[in-house]
Amino acid sequence: MSAPIRTLMFASANDPERSRKAIAIGASAVCLDLEDAVAKTEKANARGVVAATLADPSVEGANVHVRVNGVATEYGDDDLTALGPHLHRLAGVLVPMVESADEVRHVAGRLDALEAEHGVPAGQVRLIAIAETAKGVLAAADVAAATPRLRTLLLGPADLSHDLGVELTADGYELFAARTHLVLAARAAGLEGPIDGPFLGLKDDEGTRTSAQWARRLGFQGKMVLHPQQLPVVAGVFAPSADEVAWAEAVVAAFAEHEARGISAFKMEDGTFVDYPVVDRARAVLRDAGA
Repeated sequence: MSAPIRTLMFASANDPERSRKAIAIGASAVCLDLEDAVAKTEKANARGVVAATLADPSVEGANVHVRVNGVATEYGDDDLTALGPHLHRLAGVLVPMVESADEVRHVAGRLDALEAEHGVPAGQVRLIAIAETAKGVLAAADVAAATPRLRTLLLGPADLSHDLGVELTADGYELFAARTHLVLAARAAGLEGPIDGPFLGLKDDEGTRTSAQWARRLGFQGKMVLHPQQLPVVAGVFAPSADEVAWAEAVVAAFAEHEARGISAFKMEDGTFVDYPVVDRARAVLRDAGA
């Protein structure tokens, strides 16, 4: 199973220096953005920059993704074609403004053909579908079940808040229903927890922390970051804390002792009730912590 994407660092695809820095910065994953970060007049040039970046031997083994332009645009298919010769260096493709399962299946079909053409193992390049409109959020359950290539969903708060006519805040109450819906859709389809979009106060550490904490509580596995200053804040929120690890170790040890005596439900000394679902959660915490 792939390691969780706790931090997804974005960089403009047409800026080779920023792309290299983003890859080297130590995020869980990096996304080179061919969509919003690139002007329409620069799309072709940006594809060339991405190709050069992926051709660099230093990228080997890095968890690099590319956000292509949407299926409904004139740029999306050309983006995928340009990535073809470099798919062996690519971990995933982010598909923006998704509003139907057919859009995700279209990209999956293109990748099927490109992997076969370029000798890349079938299914190596995963997909992350971005819900950025009300229609996209409501279609999340169908989208999540669209293709085995799909790794998870991602919430795009900036576009979604515009579509809904709400103002973004750090605590995220205005998008509570949308976030919860994405978590349910992803998990019901057997996907990883979704990834939350960025907090737009790039140098507001407290706002970034609050936004990340809310996302984690709701079941998101990680969060997009747009600035290096946000990286350690978000990483710290999504990594299991020392207290969580200590709790999980105590639960697992106590459960092993009780199960050996034929007991699968009991109360620990601190009053914590433990049964199979609780110990499963504790084991998940230890897996996430690498313990």
